[in-house]
Amino acid sequence: MMRVVFASLLTLLLAATVEAAAPVPMPPDIEARGYLLIDAASGQVLAERAASERMEPASITKLMTAYVVFHALADGRLKLTDEVLISENAWRAEGSRTFVQVGTRVPVEVLIKGMIVQSGNDATIALAEKVGGTESGFAQMMNEYARRLGMNGSHFEDAAGLTPMPKHYSTARDIATLSRAIIRDFPQYYGYYSQREFTWNRIRQPNRNGLLLSDPSVDGIKTGHTESAGYCLVTSARRQNTRLISVVLGTRSEKAREAASAALLNYGFTFFESVTLKKRGEVVLKPRLYKGEENTVEVAPNVDVMVTVPRGQGAVLTTSATLQRPLLAPLKTSVAVGELQVKLGEQIVSRAPLYPRTDVPEAGFFGRLYDSVLLWFD
Repeated sequence: MMRVVFASLLTLLLAATVEAAAPVPMPPDIEARGYLLIDAASGQVLAERAASERMEPASITKLMTAYVVFHALADGRLKLTDEVLISENAWRAEGSRTFVQVGTRVPVEVLIKGMIVQSGNDATIALAEKVGGTESGFAQMMNEYARRLGMNGSHFEDAAGLTPMPKHYSTARDIATLSRAIIRDFPQYYGYYSQREFTWNRIRQPNRNGLLLSDPSVDGIKTGHTESAGYCLVTSARRQNTRLISVVLGTRSEKAREAASAALLNYGFTFFESVTLKKRGEVVLKPRLYKGEENTVEVAPNVDVMVTVPRGQGAVLTTSATLQRPLLAPLKTSVAVGELQVKLGEQIVSRAPLYPRTDVPEAGFFGRLYDSVLLWFD
């Protein structure tokens, strides 16, 4: 009876705390075909409209190109100092250009800056040919990495996104997933996205993302535009311990895409906060382990467990853990053995796998036999 009364009081206390928090208004009414606002750490959606609808990504395509190039750098298949022979195909690229010359050799890092800062189509195609052999071969790599990231609403036909094609499309949700992956997987290269200008062949060109100048918290990410796609902008900003990503597709002007992105970011930072419940590697439980060389094992998340909630509600977040029963050796640090759940009141707002902190091999024959007997009584 006492436990029932205590649980009821706790439920009422949680409800009262949530009720006392400041109300969160509807997201701003912005003019765009589709948009999405997420917390970069947790991936939680804070605002959206038509976020899963297929749309033309224009030069936002180059985020996928960069992701593939960054993988090649991280894997050692490419170096920033490698020189790339500029083909006639790359040199003839229309639209935004880095002004590389056919037959010359240009360092990979110069081409990356040209692709990211100036949105140079010539630099982009040159990188695609270097990594993929041909641009079409590179597009196959783009689609494979997109599949691995779970970008189920996307398909790419080329590296630059300059020419509208029926089978070249993405969604605001997929673009946010990709942007989050770039920030998470390649922090060593993310700084290129905050570079405000770039000069090559004595030609100085500014970054087309005007929010880099007007908002000091903004440090990326990418603009895009064609007549059919409209003006698009993917933006990321960090204020205090919170990073947000906004994706705005299909606005009518550069000014409109920047205003829409700024409105979404300000909405998110004003009304939401990120809370870290557990650090990567922080022990959650130390359960009994059977048939192993050790009798117990520490389990922990392999990433920081963060959630984003309306401001003032972080104090009522709770966590609970579930594990496989019985927990049997051998265990590997790469294989999850349970799950950590984060709740706001009675609602589950986040889940994170739990992993052994160390590998645990099986015990010898007699150790396994002894634990088998114990399991009969468990």
